Amino acid sequence: MEELINENKMLKEENLLLKEKLEKYATQHKKYYEINKEIVIEKAKSRLKKITEEHPEKIKEYRRNAYLKRKEKLKNENIK
Repeated sequence: MEELINENKMLKEENLLLKEKLEKYATQHKKYYEINKEIVIEKAKSRLKKITEEHPEKIKEYRRNAYLKRKEKLKNENIK
């Protein structure tokens, strides 16, 4: 019984440590995107434009897949 209690304490401590690390990691990236929001959006637009010029059928494929996923998600929500 004591082994389980010790293991439980150890896992709780490890869980807290991992949560702290995750929070530090996430805040760094949030700050980056808040500061460079316009640059990130501009790069995304340029990538999308490049893809549409080079492979227009890829855009159709991406949009169809997104539509099918959205449709499936709505269907699953309605079932629940």
